[in-house]
Amino acid sequence: MTMKRRLALIGFCLFTQTAHAGPNINIGTVYDYLDGDKSTFLKRVYNGGDSTAFVKVNILEILYDADGKSREVPLKSNAEGNSRDGLMASPARLIVPASGMQGTRLLYMGERDKERYFRVRFIPVVPEKEDEFAVSGEEREQYRKALSAGVTVLAGYGAVFFVRPKDPRYASVIENEAARYRIRNTGNTVVVIDEFKDCSVKNDQDCQPTTKHHVLAGRHFEFEKQAGREYRFTLVEGESRKKLDVKG
Repeated sequence: MTMKRRLALIGFCLFTQTAHAGPNINIGTVYDYLDGDKSTFLKRVYNGGDSTAFVKVNILEILYDADGKSREVPLKSNAEGNSRDGLMASPARLIVPASGMQGTRLLYMGERDKERYFRVRFIPVVPEKEDEFAVSGEEREQYRKALSAGVTVLAGYGAVFFVRPKDPRYASVIENEAARYRIRNTGNTVVVIDEFKDCSVKNDQDCQPTTKHHVLAGRHFEFEKQAGREYRFTLVEGESRKKLDVKG
């Protein structure tokens, strides 16, 4: 190996180590569900990095129109104006130590006559005075200098949070036609098509990427059956899990 190439390799290794310095958060699953008889949910945030993570929790409500298109809107206050109508995080600011974990409790406040959906974002930040983190100005400055010493990307994560109605009702209707397979959700809460696999009957290695689908109340999931293909998935209705196998 030439000296020039050896130096380039060393430089690449140093850059790689520097780029991975700092906090590195993980929120586990990106889909969470609040059952009809529950009002709180503990969400854990892990930090696999080598420095403390200061994490803001931001929540928006997801609204769907008649065509299934979604938009995210800020939460509103209730009629009395003394609390928010929807999902709240307590605490909404987390200090997660290196190689450690912290939890925030997601609390739902509002009516449970229908299902609601929320986007919960966990955003690592460099703490500022107005962020309300319990750290001194000196500690904030030290943290900023430590991060600026390397190339650090503070990557955040988002989760979708499903709040089921008070009395969830599961009613999946399967329509197995000659060329098409359809699952209609006639209940009042989301059902999940989990680990959907589309594989060749003759070759188990010939498969499309495994996918996951959420079927909202009043909507359906369908696929076209092709000759020589096999479709395997799990239909999840709350605590119930049913494995299904469909041949094209």
